[in-house]
Amino acid sequence: MTWLARQRSLPCHTSPILDKEDREARRAKRKQARSERKEFREERRAERRSSKEPRKTTKGKGRNFRTVEEGAGMTAKGVASYKAKNPGSNLQTAVTGDVKPGSKAAKRRKSFCARSKGWTGERGKAARARWKC
Repeated sequence: MTWLARQRSLPCHTSPILDKEDREARRAKRKQARSERKEFREERRAERRSSKEPRKTTKGKGRNFRTVEEGAGMTAKGVASYKAKNPGSNLQTAVTGDVKPGSKAAKRRKSFCARSKGWTGERGKAARARWKC
């Protein structure tokens, strides 16, 4: 059989029945993925509820975060506790004082200000003000 004869023997369009079956299969696959995501979210919520770790808080004696009025962000104690839980991390507190132009602190501030330019929420604005952006 020549190439042209083979091409002529093939159907030139797909059957509407196959298209419907294909659509139904795709729909079932999407539904399955949706249910898996929902199940995953529920498991994560249950883990958080049953976790013995203290909640992230801005109030009280053991707090790790500042309130919005104080300029948001983490406290020095919060940074220390994060570093204890995540060895090798390089998390540092905010650059809030006067810095020499071109110093490491000035570069950190410039980098943070560039990254956080789009922060429009209340805490984001407070953090940017604390960093003097």
